[in-house]
Amino acid sequence: MLRFYYSTAPNPMKVALFLEEAGLPYEAIPVDTRKGDQHKPDYLAINPNAKVPAIVDGDAVVFDSNAILLYLAEKTGKFLPAEKTPKVRGELLSWLMFVASGVGPYSGQSVHFRHYAPEKSPYVVNRYGYEAQRHYGILNERLATRKYMLGETYTIVDMDVWGWARLIPVVLGEEHWAKFAHLKRLVDEITARPAAARAIAIKDRHAFKAEMDEEARRNMFRHIEVKVM
Repeated sequence: MLRFYYSTAPNPMKVALFLEEAGLPYEAIPVDTRKGDQHKPDYLAINPNAKVPAIVDGDAVVFDSNAILLYLAEKTGKFLPAEKTPKVRGELLSWLMFVASGVGPYSGQSVHFRHYAPEKSPYVVNRYGYEAQRHYGILNERLATRKYMLGETYTIVDMDVWGWARLIPVVLGEEHWAKFAHLKRLVDEITARPAAARAIAIKDRHAFKAEMDEEARRNMFRHIEVKVM
């Protein structure tokens, strides 16, 4: 059975959504990042980058949420564009990488500097908030002219977008939803799907450390103890 190493962060939730949508049997294995599970040798053997999610599917080991989405979609033939043309393939890869290289990193840094950084820098908060907002604006504009990211078909790109976009209130602030009506439409539609409810409920299978205390900060923000000059 496929093993799914996860936490409740946005990137693992994308994969949880696919697994539930596709009806794939899997074993959910918690990686409590606030306790430092991601740095343990047995997990580093699966993902040397010490991040979640990761999957082990027989002999295949796949880490990075977008790599996992693409791997599972191609393996199962599910939630890919209906058209098998170079044009559509290019769109699929482009938007997957757009989320991987832009939406996710800028959103994550915006969350960090808005909510967790010990020293608040207006410049840094504005920098990452601006870039996160800009990326969500591009998604919103795309969705103004089509139902889903690749047209009329619900695909892994929409799951990819959902993972982070549903947390816009945390990334930017609740008031920012008003700027992204088309994106919110997509997020609300996906969140209402039974598979999304099951994916979100995966957190109830295991107890995760809730406190963002000094132990959690050391495990999640290792630069605190390592100075790079």
